[in-house]
Amino acid sequence: MNLSAEIALAHRLADAARAEILPHFRTQVDSEAKDDATPVSVADRAAEEAMRRILKAEVPQDGVFGEEFGVEEGTSRRQWVLDPIDGTTAFLAGRPIFATLIALLVDGFPVLGMIDQPVNKERWLGVMGEGTTFNGKPVTTRHCRELSAATIATTGPQYFSQDEGDVFMALASQTDHKRMVMGGDCYNYACLASGHIDIVCEAGLKLYDFAALVPVVEGAGGTMSDWNGEPLHAGSDGRVLALGDPARLEDVLEAMGGGGHSHDH
Repeated sequence: MNLSAEIALAHRLADAARAEILPHFRTQVDSEAKDDATPVSVADRAAEEAMRRILKAEVPQDGVFGEEFGVEEGTSRRQWVLDPIDGTTAFLAGRPIFATLIALLVDGFPVLGMIDQPVNKERWLGVMGEGTTFNGKPVTTRHCRELSAATIATTGPQYFSQDEGDVFMALASQTDHKRMVMGGDCYNYACLASGHIDIVCEAGLKLYDFAALVPVVEGAGGTMSDWNGEPLHAGSDGRVLALGDPARLEDVLEAMGGGGHSHDH
Protein backbone atom coordinates (compact mmCIF):
# COMPACT_ATOMS: atom_id res chain seq x y z
CA MET A 1 0.00 0.00 0.00
CA ASN A 2 1.75 3.15 -1.19
CA LEU A 3 0.67 5.98 1.09
CA SER A 4 3.08 8.71 0.00
CA ALA A 5 0.26 11.06 -1.06
CA GLU A 6 -1.57 10.42 2.21
CA ILE A 7 1.61 11.06 4.22
CA ALA A 8 2.09 14.41 2.49
CA LEU A 9 -1.56 15.22 3.18
CA ALA A 10 -1.21 14.32 6.88
CA HIS A 11 1.76 16.70 7.16
CA ARG A 12 -0.34 19.50 5.65
CA LEU A 13 -3.19 18.74 8.06
CA ALA A 14 -0.83 18.90 11.05
CA ASP A 15 0.70 22.18 9.80
CA ALA A 16 -2.78 23.69 9.45
CA ALA A 17 -3.76 22.55 12.96
CA ARG A 18 -0.53 23.96 14.43
CA ALA A 19 -1.26 27.38 12.96
CA GLU A 20 -4.70 27.44 14.63
CA ILE A 21 -3.60 26.06 18.01
CA LEU A 22 -0.42 27.99 18.82
CA PRO A 23 -1.99 31.47 19.22
CA HIS A 24 -4.30 30.09 21.95
CA PHE A 25 -1.72 28.22 24.05
CA ARG A 26 -1.09 29.84 27.46
CA THR A 27 -3.60 32.62 26.81
CA GLN A 28 -6.09 33.77 29.43
CA VAL A 29 -9.83 33.69 28.87
CA ASP A 30 -11.48 37.06 29.17
CA SER A 31 -14.16 36.25 31.73
CA GLU A 32 -16.19 39.26 30.54
CA ALA A 33 -16.44 37.74 27.07
CA LYS A 34 -20.02 36.90 26.10
CA ASP A 35 -19.23 33.42 24.90
CA ASP A 36 -17.25 31.99 27.77
CA ALA A 37 -15.23 29.74 25.45
CA THR A 38 -11.97 28.39 26.85
CA PRO A 39 -8.80 28.78 24.77
CA VAL A 40 -8.81 25.03 24.21
CA SER A 41 -12.35 24.95 22.80
CA VAL A 42 -11.58 27.82 20.43
CA ALA A 43 -8.32 26.21 19.31
CA ASP A 44 -9.91 22.74 19.08
CA ARG A 45 -12.71 23.84 16.79
CA ALA A 46 -10.54 26.07 14.60
CA ALA A 47 -7.94 23.31 14.16
CA GLU A 48 -10.50 20.67 13.24
CA GLU A 49 -12.25 23.04 10.82
CA ALA A 50 -8.93 23.80 9.13
CA MET A 51 -8.16 20.09 8.72
CA ARG A 52 -11.65 19.30 7.46
CA ARG A 53 -11.44 22.06 4.83
CA ILE A 54 -8.26 20.49 3.43
CA LEU A 55 -9.74 16.98 3.41
CA LYS A 56 -12.94 18.21 1.73
CA ALA A 57 -10.91 19.87 -1.00
CA GLU A 58 -8.41 17.06 -1.59
CA VAL A 59 -10.11 13.76 -0.71
CA PRO A 60 -13.87 14.43 -0.76
CA GLN A 61 -14.53 10.70 -1.24
CA ASP A 62 -13.02 9.81 2.16
CA GLY A 63 -15.00 9.79 5.39
CA VAL A 64 -14.00 12.06 8.28
CA PHE A 65 -14.52 11.49 12.00
CA GLY A 66 -13.41 14.26 14.34
CA GLU A 67 -13.87 14.83 18.05
CA GLU A 68 -15.47 18.26 17.60
CA PHE A 69 -17.72 17.83 14.56
CA GLY A 70 -18.53 14.13 14.44
CA VAL A 71 -18.79 11.84 11.43
CA GLU A 72 -19.05 12.77 7.79
CA GLU A 73 -19.63 9.68 5.67
CA GLY A 74 -17.47 9.09 2.61
CA THR A 75 -17.85 6.87 -0.41
CA SER A 76 -14.43 5.16 -0.16
CA ARG A 77 -13.26 2.48 2.30
CA ARG A 78 -11.17 5.14 3.97
CA GLN A 79 -11.79 7.38 6.97
CA TRP A 80 -9.65 10.16 8.41
CA VAL A 81 -9.90 10.31 12.21
CA LEU A 82 -8.98 13.61 13.88
CA ASP A 83 -8.45 14.78 17.44
CA PRO A 84 -7.33 18.41 17.15
CA ILE A 85 -6.19 18.65 20.79
CA ASP A 86 -5.66 15.41 22.66
CA GLY A 87 -4.70 16.38 26.20
CA THR A 88 -7.09 19.23 26.95
CA THR A 89 -6.04 19.29 30.61
CA ALA A 90 -2.38 19.66 29.68
CA PHE A 91 -3.24 22.43 27.19
CA LEU A 92 -5.18 24.40 29.81
CA ALA A 93 -2.42 23.87 32.39
CA GLY A 94 0.15 25.32 29.98
CA ARG A 95 1.96 21.98 29.62
CA PRO A 96 3.20 21.36 26.06
CA ILE A 97 2.44 17.63 26.04
CA PHE A 98 -0.94 17.78 24.30
CA ALA A 99 -0.97 16.90 20.60
CA THR A 100 -2.96 16.83 17.40
CA LEU A 101 -3.84 13.26 16.37
CA ILE A 102 -4.40 12.36 12.73
CA ALA A 103 -5.17 8.84 11.56
CA LEU A 104 -6.16 7.19 8.30
CA LEU A 105 -8.26 4.04 8.63
CA VAL A 106 -8.93 1.59 5.82
CA ASP A 107 -11.89 -0.73 6.46
CA GLY A 108 -11.79 0.35 10.11
CA PHE A 109 -8.10 -0.44 10.74
CA PRO A 110 -5.47 2.32 11.26
CA VAL A 111 -2.82 2.34 8.50
CA LEU A 112 -1.32 5.79 9.11
CA GLY A 113 -0.97 7.77 12.31
CA MET A 114 0.54 11.12 13.24
CA ILE A 115 1.13 12.67 16.68
CA ASP A 116 1.99 16.37 16.39
CA GLN A 117 3.07 18.54 19.32
CA PRO A 118 2.85 22.13 18.00
CA VAL A 119 4.73 24.00 20.76
CA ASN A 120 7.78 21.71 20.81
CA LYS A 121 7.56 21.23 17.02
CA GLU A 122 7.60 17.47 17.52
CA ARG A 123 6.01 15.12 15.02
CA TRP A 124 5.81 11.34 15.12
CA LEU A 125 4.65 9.54 11.96
CA GLY A 126 3.72 5.88 11.76
CA VAL A 127 2.75 4.11 8.54
CA MET A 128 1.79 0.45 8.17
CA GLY A 129 4.77 -1.52 6.86
CA GLU A 130 7.23 1.32 7.45
CA GLY A 131 9.37 2.39 10.39
CA THR A 132 8.12 5.18 12.65
CA THR A 133 9.87 8.54 12.41
CA PHE A 134 10.24 11.44 14.84
CA ASN A 135 10.80 14.72 12.96
CA GLY A 136 11.92 12.62 10.01
CA LYS A 137 14.43 10.41 11.89
CA PRO A 138 13.74 6.73 12.67
CA VAL A 139 12.82 5.85 16.28
CA THR A 140 12.43 2.50 18.01
CA THR A 141 10.98 1.26 21.26
CA ARG A 142 13.32 -0.20 23.87
CA HIS A 143 13.69 -3.77 25.08
CA CYS A 144 12.31 -4.63 28.49
CA ARG A 145 13.82 -7.78 29.99
CA GLU A 146 11.30 -8.14 32.79
CA LEU A 147 8.10 -6.55 34.02
CA SER A 148 9.71 -5.46 37.31
CA ALA A 149 12.01 -3.11 35.37
CA ALA A 150 9.22 -1.59 33.24
CA THR A 151 8.14 2.05 33.39
CA ILE A 152 4.33 2.25 33.14
CA ALA A 153 2.24 5.31 32.25
CA THR A 154 -1.44 6.25 32.28
CA THR A 155 -3.25 9.57 32.00
CA GLY A 156 -4.86 9.28 35.40
CA PRO A 157 -6.91 7.21 37.84
CA GLN A 158 -10.02 9.30 37.16
CA TYR A 159 -10.38 7.64 33.73
CA PHE A 160 -10.78 4.12 35.14
CA SER A 161 -13.90 2.53 36.56
CA GLN A 162 -13.33 0.86 39.95
CA ASP A 163 -12.78 -2.54 38.29
CA GLU A 164 -10.51 -1.13 35.61
CA GLY A 165 -8.50 0.72 38.25
CA ASP A 166 -8.01 -2.55 40.15
CA VAL A 167 -6.73 -4.24 36.96
CA PHE A 168 -4.37 -1.32 36.29
CA MET A 169 -3.00 -1.38 39.84
CA ALA A 170 -2.50 -5.14 39.66
CA LEU A 171 -0.34 -4.57 36.58
CA ALA A 172 1.38 -1.46 37.94
CA SER A 173 2.35 -3.25 41.17
CA GLN A 174 4.47 -5.69 39.09
CA THR A 175 6.35 -2.85 37.33
CA ASP A 176 8.91 -0.35 38.58
CA HIS A 177 6.11 1.70 40.08
CA LYS A 178 8.44 4.26 41.65
CA ARG A 179 8.81 5.51 38.10
CA MET A 180 5.12 5.38 37.23
CA VAL A 181 4.08 8.26 34.95
CA MET A 182 0.69 9.93 35.52
CA GLY A 183 -0.75 12.41 33.05
CA GLY A 184 0.32 12.71 29.45
CA ASP A 185 -2.49 11.42 27.22
CA CYS A 186 -1.18 10.62 23.73
CA TYR A 187 2.30 11.96 24.58
CA ASN A 188 3.02 8.82 26.60
CA TYR A 189 2.60 6.66 23.49
CA ALA A 190 4.93 8.94 21.54
CA CYS A 191 7.52 8.63 24.34
CA LEU A 192 7.04 4.85 24.30
CA ALA A 193 7.66 4.81 20.53
CA SER A 194 10.87 6.78 21.11
CA GLY A 195 12.08 4.31 23.76
CA HIS A 196 11.47 6.24 27.01
CA ILE A 197 8.46 4.35 28.46
CA ASP A 198 7.71 0.61 28.41
CA ILE A 199 3.95 0.24 28.99
CA VAL A 200 0.90 2.47 28.65
CA CYS A 201 -2.41 1.13 29.97
CA GLU A 202 -5.67 3.07 29.65
CA ALA A 203 -9.44 2.69 29.47
CA GLY A 204 -12.31 4.79 28.18
CA LEU A 205 -10.55 5.94 25.02
CA LYS A 206 -12.52 6.89 21.91
CA LEU A 207 -11.46 5.95 18.38
CA TYR A 208 -10.02 9.44 17.83
CA ASP A 209 -7.92 9.01 21.01
CA PHE A 210 -6.18 5.80 19.93
CA ALA A 211 -6.36 5.37 16.13
CA ALA A 212 -3.30 7.52 15.36
CA LEU A 213 -1.24 5.89 18.11
CA VAL A 214 -1.38 2.37 16.68
CA PRO A 215 0.79 2.86 13.54
CA VAL A 216 3.23 5.05 15.53
CA VAL A 217 3.79 2.45 18.27
CA GLU A 218 3.81 -0.58 15.96
CA GLY A 219 6.09 1.05 13.38
CA ALA A 220 8.60 1.67 16.18
CA GLY A 221 8.64 -2.04 17.08
CA GLY A 222 6.02 -1.99 19.84
CA THR A 223 2.58 -3.51 20.01
CA MET A 224 -0.87 -2.09 20.72
CA SER A 225 -3.94 -4.07 21.64
CA ASP A 226 -7.05 -4.05 23.76
CA TRP A 227 -6.90 -5.54 27.27
CA ASN A 228 -7.43 -9.04 25.83
CA GLY A 229 -4.43 -8.71 23.52
CA GLU A 230 -6.62 -8.26 20.42
CA PRO A 231 -5.73 -5.72 17.66
CA LEU A 232 -7.35 -2.29 17.88
CA HIS A 233 -9.91 -1.16 15.29
CA ALA A 234 -12.94 1.09 14.92
CA GLY A 235 -15.07 -1.29 17.02
CA SER A 236 -12.66 -1.67 19.98
CA ASP A 237 -13.98 -0.98 23.50
CA GLY A 238 -11.52 1.79 24.44
CA ARG A 239 -9.38 -0.30 26.80
CA VAL A 240 -5.91 0.11 25.39
CA LEU A 241 -2.54 -1.42 26.08
CA ALA A 242 0.73 -0.30 24.46
CA LEU A 243 4.00 -2.18 24.94
CA GLY A 244 7.44 -1.14 23.76
CA ASP A 245 8.62 -4.74 23.89
CA PRO A 246 6.08 -7.22 22.44
CA ALA A 247 7.89 -10.05 24.29
CA ARG A 248 6.30 -8.79 27.52
CA LEU A 249 2.68 -9.06 26.30
CA GLU A 250 1.95 -12.42 27.96
CA ASP A 251 3.45 -11.20 31.28
CA VAL A 252 1.35 -8.05 31.12
CA LEU A 253 -1.91 -9.87 30.33
CA GLU A 254 -1.19 -12.35 33.12
CA ALA A 255 -0.53 -9.53 35.61
CA MET A 256 -3.85 -7.99 34.56
CA GLY A 257 -5.62 -11.23 35.45
CA GLY A 258 -6.10 -12.54 31.93
CA GLY A 259 -6.70 -9.23 30.26
CA GLY A 260 -9.43 -7.29 31.94
CA HIS A 261 -12.07 -10.01 32.04
CA SER A 262 -14.07 -9.55 35.23
CA HIS A 263 -13.37 -12.27 37.77
CA ASP A 264 -16.01 -14.45 39.33
CA HIS A 265 -16.03 -13.90 43.08
